[in-house]
Amino acid sequence: MADNAQAATSHPSTSLSGMAARLNTVTHTLRRLLALWGIAARLDLMWVARDLPTALALTASDMVLVLAQVTATFLLAARFNGIGAWSVPRIVFMLGYALQMTRIPDILFNFNVSFISRRIGRGQLDHTLIQPQPLWMALLTDGFTPFDGALANLPGIALLIWAGTQLHLAVTPGWVGLFALNLLASIVIGLAFTYVIGSLAFWAPRAAEEINSSSWKLLSQLKQFPLDGLSPALLAGLVTAVPVGLLAWYPSRALLGLDHAPYAVYVTPLAAVAFAAIAVVVFRKGLAEYARTGSQRYLALGHRR
Repeated sequence: MADNAQAATSHPSTSLSGMAARLNTVTHTLRRLLALWGIAARLDLMWVARDLPTALALTASDMVLVLAQVTATFLLAARFNGIGAWSVPRIVFMLGYALQMTRIPDILFNFNVSFISRRIGRGQLDHTLIQPQPLWMALLTDGFTPFDGALANLPGIALLIWAGTQLHLAVTPGWVGLFALNLLASIVIGLAFTYVIGSLAFWAPRAAEEINSSSWKLLSQLKQFPLDGLSPALLAGLVTAVPVGLLAWYPSRALLGLDHAPYAVYVTPLAAVAFAAIAVVVFRKGLAEYARTGSQRYLALGHRR
């Protein structure tokens, strides 16, 4: 009885100390992330701003590439005054969404972090594994380049603002929250897909690198086209096996009210959870294989440094 009473009295303090320890761990992790992002940002700024001609050339080339991604769909919609149920402002909204879905990962996961097959196949993952920090933290901070092509975000933002004005969208805090949630989910789905394909480099380095690049090009080229009117079988494939439809088309459709189902705005976030889980499983299995075999691509010639 005395032991039980002592345990009961000591339990609250034990719980509080445990909560304090977890809070300290979370705080330390956040500070570490902010410090690493700060270092990466300073290095990126030093590289971009080393001289004015370089900065102008980088900005101009990024703007041209960004606009080229959406020109075909925009011209097609303008020529025929829309595509099916998608009026020109709706098309423009989807194009702006697609640009943001592309540009944000370019800022957060540059230097082959989003194309993980290159780091795996070229032996660069070894450099990441020996760093004095968890692998997830290294992947989350290594590719942070906020100044390299930062102005290339402006066309996407401008398209979203123009389309919202033309469509008279009721931009409430709730709608903004759903927009941010769906955009984050689309980014997660795109990265998860590339990590699933890129993780094949643990077993077939050279082939996986080519497949990874081609698969991302496929997503990039198709994500800004509306998929209405496709057969059910083809549409199912484009939101599951090759999730093109979840990168811009379906979340834009849900946010604009073209899909009247009450759960439509939550489909993409739920799909992101599933895709992320699959990517984690595949990557961890590949990492276990890598621990046994190492980088095989340059085995006869030594690792690429």
